[in-house]
Amino acid sequence: MAAAGRGGRRGGRPTLEEVAARAGVGRGTVSRVVNGSPRVSPRTRAVVERAIAELGYVPHGAARALAADRTDAVALVIPEPETRLFAEPYFSGIVRGVGAGLADTDLQLLLILVRTPKERERLGQYLAAHRVDGVLLVSVHQDDPLPDLLSRLELPAVLSGRRSARETVPYVDSDNAGGARAAVRHLLERGRRVVATVAGPPDMYAAQCRLAGYREALADAGHGADEALIVPADFTEDGGRRAMAALLDRRPDVDAVFAASDVMAAGALAVLRERGRRVPADVALVGFDDSAVARHLDPPLTSVRQPIEEMGRAMARVLVEELGERSRERPQLVLPTELVVRESS
Repeated sequence: MAAAGRGGRRGGRPTLEEVAARAGVGRGTVSRVVNGSPRVSPRTRAVVERAIAELGYVPHGAARALAADRTDAVALVIPEPETRLFAEPYFSGIVRGVGAGLADTDLQLLLILVRTPKERERLGQYLAAHRVDGVLLVSVHQDDPLPDLLSRLELPAVLSGRRSARETVPYVDSDNAGGARAAVRHLLERGRRVVATVAGPPDMYAAQCRLAGYREALADAGHGADEALIVPADFTEDGGRRAMAALLDRRPDVDAVFAASDVMAAGALAVLRERGRRVPADVALVGFDDSAVARHLDPPLTSVRQPIEEMGRAMARVLVEELGERSRERPQLVLPTELVVRESS
């Protein structure tokens, strides 16, 4: 036979309903006391707290979250195929940073990939059901409807990057244009005269900014941008290979390349080697991200460092502040970049 517990109760864990019965109040009143709601009179709060103490009631985390209309979970949404998720260090850096930013909270992190229209529709239904308290959205394209959906649902969200200069959703970004300017300026200062770029996807604002920085650096040096020296790609290694091959076919005299990501720079390097071009003797090469890819290429790649893990941590911090309603503003952070010079340039 089970031994009697505190207050004469036999075995088992006291429930919210039993606290309510002991205090002579409704279950909702006990929930409000447990969650610190100010909508309870001091006298009623004292009665409920006495019942809690007598029964030895300990609020269950899930029950407390339910009573407060919270799930204690946030979603990290990446609308890209898993091939990009695992191939590009940018995504793993963001995941590490977000994880570190949430480590000291009670929030559970859910990773959600959106690869097809059907998955996007299913995600919309999931978010509309308020299965999570907030969303961190990575790899945002210009026509992505998810940020607007999150706004309509009034679901707190933070973007990694932005859709345009007029972004209204809170975001954390890096100085893409400034980093690109520094990269191209470096190539010009090294005496390169035919500087091409493997640009990112035209529908991504980060890629637009990096292309703008490329153009600005050339203009500052008195060079006009030759459109034949600009080839867009898709931030993948295969995209970098195709773009570099197209550049060499168009302009065999190219002597420098700024690639808008390290992964695309790796593809460009492979094609340069296949075509018998030495790096950096014949063609100097600079990437963007300063990921592990840059350090492990041969020769090691000069690259623009953006603080990817710090961006992830900042995204988590901004979202936690949004959930806690400590910030009524729409935080928009742009973190600095830095050129790291190595043997490729």
